[in-house]
Amino acid sequence: MSELTDLYQEVILDHGKRPRNFGPLDGATASAEGLNPLCGDHLVLQVKVAGGKVQEARFTGTGCAISRASASVMTGLVKGKTAAEVEAMFQVFHTLVTEGPGAHPDLEALGKLAVFGGVHEFPTRVKCASLAWHTLRSALQGGGTASTE
Repeated sequence: MSELTDLYQEVILDHGKRPRNFGPLDGATASAEGLNPLCGDHLVLQVKVAGGKVQEARFTGTGCAISRASASVMTGLVKGKTAAEVEAMFQVFHTLVTEGPGAHPDLEALGKLAVFGGVHEFPTRVKCASLAWHTLRSALQGGGTASTE
């Protein structure tokens, strides 16, 4: 196995079992619900936006290890980011999970997101990995329900 594959498995398992930023967010200014009917993933994402930046992001719900790990990593990475920066991160992440690490010229620039590069090898898992991101976009655009279908 490659070093990236080993890291991928380690991070997914760790964040899947012990997700960070898990639980309700007091004082949330926006929220959205995310559903992945294919896998059964369901989450509620809450954010606190102030001064045009995400101050805090948390999630609740159930899902597979990839879904929970993605939400866990994402909620940590978006803190301090503007909606435009979050959208740019989403585009990079989506390209990574759909096309693989080779689609991004600088893997180090991806930071923690790079570990999700292996998801592209399992097309049915792309929706698991991207659910939290779609849900965050929905929350930042006024709420509602985001679905991978």
